[in-house]
Amino acid sequence: MDWNLLIRRTHRWLSLAFVAAVVANLVALAMKSQAVWIGLLALAPLIPLMLTGLYLFALPYLRKARA
Repeated sequence: MDWNLLIRRTHRWLSLAFVAAVVANLVALAMKSQAVWIGLLALAPLIPLMLTGLYLFALPYLRKARA
């Protein structure tokens, strides 16, 4: 199993989940029914999205260091 491919796919799906959470937050703001849990909903995919993004950012530099 290629871990880089798995992390890339995970990053893509997490980004879709994050966008959906942000849209849900904006809809709740427009409807004036803001709840705290809707605001925190975007944080759930954001933290692993940041971690996978940092890994993907560092991947070319790690490959250069190994070569």
